[in-house]
Amino acid sequence: MSAEESAVKAVDGGSFAAAVIERSAQLPVLVDFWAEWCGPCKAVAPVLEELAARHAGKLEVVKLDVDASRDCAVEHAITGIPTVILFKDGQPVARETGALPLEQYAALVQPHLS
Repeated sequence: MSAEESAVKAVDGGSFAAAVIERSAQLPVLVDFWAEWCGPCKAVAPVLEELAARHAGKLEVVKLDVDASRDCAVEHAITGIPTVILFKDGQPVARETGALPLEQYAALVQPHLS
């Protein structure tokens, strides 16, 4: 997969409902709340790319820039980044804050995959 073909798609406050809430009715959606200035967020990005590639067709991974979409970050009570929230059937079902290894993200999503 080339750099231009990211497995992790960017969403914003305007596309959040369709890309996350509605889409999570079909398959779980993991949202990475991040910011450009956040070093740990940048470290997590390739880990989440790997997770998305590993679970292609069973899990969707998207990222939301908290600086560009502050209202959405506030709505989901994001107080630290990186934070990931897993949505299934329109509801948050799992949440972690901090930079984690691939195995921990995989363990977070595994119980919710079909």
